[in-house]
Amino acid sequence: MLNQAQPRVTIIYCPKCRWLLRATWIAQELLTTFSEELAEVALRPGESGCFEILLNVEKLFSREQTGLFPELKEIKQLVRDRIAPTKDLGHSDR
Repeated sequence: MLNQAQPRVTIIYCPKCRWLLRATWIAQELLTTFSEELAEVALRPGESGCFEILLNVEKLFSREQTGLFPELKEIKQLVRDRIAPTKDLGHSDR
């Protein structure tokens, strides 16, 4: 059952660009790293060229704004800083 008190990450990706694999990899990494802190990670098909990562309603990353894909380390740090600031990310903190 979904815990409404815990945060939710949504990854919006362009299916035409074949970015589902990248989205699922990031989802897997976030679920592994934040297994106790996150309620869920959802994958949602989006518009052409879209790749965004949201934490609840806050946009953490937008490929449209940066012109690049996020580094996994960067995404983990952004999520951690908002939901578990004291959590050690190991090599992702270096």
